[in-house]
Amino acid sequence: MATRSNPAAAPSAPNYTIPFIIVAGLFCIFGFLTNLNSNLSPKLEDIFHLSHAWSNLVTSAWFFAYLVFSVPAAKVIEAVGYKRTMVISLFVMVVGALLFVPAASLVSFPFFLTASFVLATGVCGLQTAANPYVSILGPEQSAPARLTLAQAFNSLGTAVAPIVVGVFILTDPAKVTTQAAVAHTVKGPYIAIAIALLALGFIIMGTHLPAITGTRDFRPSKDGPAIGGRSIWTYRHTVLAMVGIFLYVGLEISLAANAIKYFETQGAAIDDYLRFAQPFAHAVKRFYPQGIGIKEVAALLAFCYPLAMMIGRFAGTVLMKAVKPNKLLAFLGVLGVAFLILGMVSTGHLAIWCLILCGLANSIMYPTIFALGIAELGPLTSEGSGVITIGNVGGAVMPPLFGLIADCTHSYQYAFLLPMVGYLFIVYFGLSGYKPQRPAA
Repeated sequence: MATRSNPAAAPSAPNYTIPFIIVAGLFCIFGFLTNLNSNLSPKLEDIFHLSHAWSNLVTSAWFFAYLVFSVPAAKVIEAVGYKRTMVISLFVMVVGALLFVPAASLVSFPFFLTASFVLATGVCGLQTAANPYVSILGPEQSAPARLTLAQAFNSLGTAVAPIVVGVFILTDPAKVTTQAAVAHTVKGPYIAIAIALLALGFIIMGTHLPAITGTRDFRPSKDGPAIGGRSIWTYRHTVLAMVGIFLYVGLEISLAANAIKYFETQGAAIDDYLRFAQPFAHAVKRFYPQGIGIKEVAALLAFCYPLAMMIGRFAGTVLMKAVKPNKLLAFLGVLGVAFLILGMVSTGHLAIWCLILCGLANSIMYPTIFALGIAELGPLTSEGSGVITIGNVGGAVMPPLFGLIADCTHSYQYAFLLPMVGYLFIVYFGLSGYKPQRPAA
């Protein structure tokens, strides 16, 4: 009697919802910490009586870590996998956060820069792992939209940072008696951050994440195994993505780090917002015990910049279903140039909102450049991630240049020419530079 065999059931597609939510939370963390560090610039100006250019060195110290550790972080991923790299990075971040305590106690500017560098080293490792990890958790064609959605949570953390700075860190130097007292306000927030990061590290250790230690089997390249013998530096679209990230991060951080001081220069407009805020002063006295002044209002306006980025990223995730990511990228690059030109020739409310709306133009740029830059790399995806992440060093180079131009010209408007160059390159990348090209044999 013949036996009938039942066909084997087709394996079900893996469900990456929970891993995506966890990693999106990590995006929120490093977005918060990056912008928190950028917004320390006005604080350090008050403590150490620095110029705009010198205070922006705190962002240079942060992003210089990407130049030093991006490629080593990619090697760590290859050695221990994505999950363990994330955990190691979180523990390094704990050390960096705790270093702000002696930096504040010693009232030492070099110590502040060192603490920023160490904390950024951990963030670099976390970002080098998290960006490609989100990209490969699903089909390649939807990677830009998926990464943009994760970056929306990055913007959520970024948006919260100016509020934390305004409530817990920024103080009016006239209301404290010593330089040490001003510096002391940094300690509490960074101790709390260190505790939260330590707890998060242990949570990730105990959480199941898909063990994607390499991408050869998960997403083979169209070119087959031969791609593994190529140098990652021969992939033109990946190298151009690194340049794009360099310019993008530089312009984003330049605008974010100088937003509070820039808004304070808008005289009558900032006074209008201050008068508008006064009726709410009593209601928010718990958060602003020192009262609402120009610094607090400027910090609240600075909150709108990353908020616009977050809104744009959620909207961009939807738009990418109908518009090709590279075309949307080029359009927003043009929009960024338009906002900066308008900001250069205006003052007051219009000048303030031109900078804020640059956040909307910036919204999808980082995740889209990144996703397009690692497209079709197959087993070289982690190496490509390391190379592109090097571009974050733009955040170390461009903000001091931005501040130097502002100092030399006595105007932030002239400094807008620097991020304008970044937007123009991003337009080129979105129109042409993103296209993967097989390297010559």
